[in-house]
Amino acid sequence: MTSKEKGERVHVFEAWCKKCGICVAFCPTRALTSDKDGLPVLTSPDKCTLCGMCELRCPDFAIAVKAREKKEPRENK
Repeated sequence: MTSKEKGERVHVFEAWCKKCGICVAFCPTRALTSDKDGLPVLTSPDKCTLCGMCELRCPDFAIAVKAREKKEPRENK
């Protein structure tokens, strides 16, 4: 199953990533971990809240978080 089929939430630009681990360290839900080579991997996509901390803290702009989908407004009853 590809990341697109899984509903990719976080994209890592491997060519830009220097494998420093900052994005992994700042993930508040621990959804992001490092693989054996140090590359960040979203190992628990169900835990990812799309907060953007990994993207915000990456010094090389090597990680991008998919934008949240806007929820429909609630109806007042």
